[in-house]
Amino acid sequence: MFDTLKDLKQYLETEEIQAVDLRFTDHLGGWHHVTVPARSIDDKFLMEGIGFDGGSVGFGSVKSGDMNIIPDLGSGFLDPFPTVPTLCLLCNIVESDTKEPFNADPRGIARKAEAYLREKKIADKSIWGPEFEFYIFDRARFSDSGSHLLVDIYSSETHPVSDGHTVANEGCQIPHQRGYHSIPPMDSLNDWRSELTELLEHVGIPIKYHHHEVGAAGQCEIEIELGPMLEQADRCMIIKYFVRMLARRYGKMATFMPKPLFGHAGSGMHFHQMLRNDDEPLFFDSKGYANLSELALAYTAGILTHGRSLLAITNPSTNSYKRLIPGFEAPVKFFFSLANRSATVRVPKYAVSPDAKRIEFRSPDGTCNPYLAMAAMLMAGIDGIENKLNPEKLGFGPFSTDMFDESNKELRDRLSSAPESLSEAMDALEEDHDYLLKGGVFPTELLNALIQTKHEEAMSIRNIPHPKEFFLYFDV
Repeated sequence: MFDTLKDLKQYLETEEIQAVDLRFTDHLGGWHHVTVPARSIDDKFLMEGIGFDGGSVGFGSVKSGDMNIIPDLGSGFLDPFPTVPTLCLLCNIVESDTKEPFNADPRGIARKAEAYLREKKIADKSIWGPEFEFYIFDRARFSDSGSHLLVDIYSSETHPVSDGHTVANEGCQIPHQRGYHSIPPMDSLNDWRSELTELLEHVGIPIKYHHHEVGAAGQCEIEIELGPMLEQADRCMIIKYFVRMLARRYGKMATFMPKPLFGHAGSGMHFHQMLRNDDEPLFFDSKGYANLSELALAYTAGILTHGRSLLAITNPSTNSYKRLIPGFEAPVKFFFSLANRSATVRVPKYAVSPDAKRIEFRSPDGTCNPYLAMAAMLMAGIDGIENKLNPEKLGFGPFSTDMFDESNKELRDRLSSAPESLSEAMDALEEDHDYLLKGGVFPTELLNALIQTKHEEAMSIRNIPHPKEFFLYFDV
């Protein structure tokens, strides 16, 4: 947004901005902020930033002590939600004493991954297009205190249940699993999404389209235009913030949980991706399968080869593996194909021109840290290119058949499967992570911290009695 401090200060004065909000991301993908008066922004501030306790936001296991955040002028956007006029600046994390980049800063890891891509002279840029699926509920209550286990979700778009009793159908509800591209009045969130689109476009995020998704209880999707990796990861953070804040403005609640409702469609965050060099597309070859180049196929093979460990970073929640089950178009077998929505890596059939030719990795979901997820996918793709992997020779397809069809049981059994739990994914990451360490992109300490944190998280969920268990065993 700004090239120089002079540009920034002029904007603050012209727009009568009173506060500058500094934001940074922890390794689990959480956003944190500290707000300073606009008058305090000067050369010294931009060089030194502001200090914070890294241990208090989860960095203690990879680096204890004081850290600083340095604002990135190019990342600025006007926050439409505070009552006080506020400009947001995304920040890089540095060591407090030396001001050297903190090696586990998620934004820094994304930058290092692209630097490694250039260092290997494969390409000079990676291009990404995340898709955003989420639910908007009218009410969501939950509790896990000792003797009180509760999840109570209500959406006016589906056949409503209130306090355990079905209430009258108002005539505009969406039938179960029939929400895909539904229109108003069934799609009651169309105006809400259009307002969201307007807000995002106003801060420079180009929207491709929005629509109602399959889930009848308020599931939405928005897609943005393709763009460079760091910019797209920043946009992921901004979009999730805008979705939640706009929902709150209307008295609703938004969630990017992969599987908030049993028996309903899950929410993914598919990542379209391609490589370019001097703005020339590298994934297109008119003679290749689905017009993919050898480089694109090798990149795809890298994604699939490291798929099980990759999911530890792209699908880092226990809830992720409640989405990755057969029957809901969520991929559970590692293979690639043209236009096949049961494939882990899908080649979009509509992307036919050289500039548009890309692959889509369909496993990830919104619980991921987008900086780490994109960096990990890129590193897996680079590993495939460096080792000249061939997805067909490795048995990853292409398969155009519906993998969930019963006639394909023998084929399914031959293919590698997605982990069935978060613990299994973390075990896979522990066994297969060397590709992430190349070029110093991912620090070993960060991966160890993630593995430990997520194993503890999985254990905590495992130890809580599930409501279904009471139906099964209460009167045994």
